[in-house]
Order: sequence, then C-alpha cells, then structure tokens
Amino acid sequence: MNFTLDLFYLFSAVLIFSAIMVISAKNMVHSVMFLVLAFLNAAGLFILLNAEFLAMLLIVVYVGAIAVLFLFVVMMLNIDTKKVKQELNRHVPLLVMVSVVLFCEIFLTIKASYFKTFDKTSLYAIPADEHNINAIGNVLYTNFILPFQLSGAVLFVAMIGAIVLTLKDETRFIKKQKISDQVFRTKENSLQIVKVKSGEGIDL
Repeated sequence: MNFTLDLFYLFSAVLIFSAIMVISAKNMVHSVMFLVLAFLNAAGLFILLNAEFLAMLLIVVYVGAIAVLFLFVVMMLNIDTKKVKQELNRHVPLLVMVSVVLFCEIFLTIKASYFKTFDKTSLYAIPADEHNINAIGNVLYTNFILPFQLSGAVLFVAMIGAIVLTLKDETRFIKKQKISDQVFRTKENSLQIVKVKSGEGIDL
C-alpha cells in the first residue's frame, strides 16, 4: 500500500512539473517533449487505478500519434516563437480568467461529488471472471463501433492535414503530368525533326 502511494505521489509530482514546463518552456520542441512526459505519467496514474485501457490509449494515441504529430508540425513549419509569445502576452488576462474559472468548476465538481445526491448505475457491467480490457474491447467493437471508426477517420484526416501544411510549392520537386496536354498533342507540337550534319553534334 505504501509503495503504491509512493508511486502515486511520484507520478503526480512529475505530471504537475511537466505540465508547468509545457506552458513555460521557451522552445516549442521542448514543450512537446514535456507534453509526452505528462502523458506517460498520466498513463502511470491510470495503471495505479486499474484502468489499463485508458493508460494504453494515452500511450498509443496521444504519445504515439498526436504528440509526435505536434512535434513534426512544430519542427517543419518553422514557427516564429517571438510572435507566438507576443500574442500570448497580449491575452494573459483572458487566459488567467479562463484558468480560474476552470479551476473553480473542477473544485466545485469534486466537492459536489461527496454529496450522495445521485444514483450510481452500471450500464456495461464487467464480469468478475473477465479482465476489464477484454470487457471494454467487447463494448467498444460492438456498441460503439461507428464512433470508433469515425474517430480513426478524424485522426487520418489530421495526419493528411499536417502533411499538406508542411509541403510548400517552392521546396517540393514534383513533376506532374497534364492529361489534357497528352490527349491533344499532335505531330506539330510534339515532334521536331532536326537535320544534323555529319561530324557535328546537337545542343539539347
């Protein structure tokens, strides 16, 4: 029990520290790396709560896909950090107000949860002889198969959007074929007959 409590304090401390560094780091790449660290520690907290499926989602989806996507976008777009900091400094009062409101909502929600003014219901009960990951997988791929596939499509579109943002016309060397030019080509505009004298070359 003490070892579990020590792990909880360790993961929580590193999570809070990395979350603060995400918003305070001067380098955006470092911010993304601290974000990955925050996700990993949050996954550790979920494992302590016996929620292995949520921990796996954090690692596979957020660390393996979204955080890496953020990292590549930040590195390839060459964002001017000075302009971003200036924009953030302009909106500091608004950000502080939103943070205070969110903190108050979370605090009131936690306080309200102590009062037994609601009834607990179990819509998808987990059998005692079945692991929770297996039970969640059965529910996810039966009752929620359509939202699951739609979320995968959204992530796929986000990946394509990140690739399109990084491509620039002046940096990519792609030869494209115009089908209309190929269809309407004639002998006059596609073939040139050159008579070359013996012993002389031709300039191409």
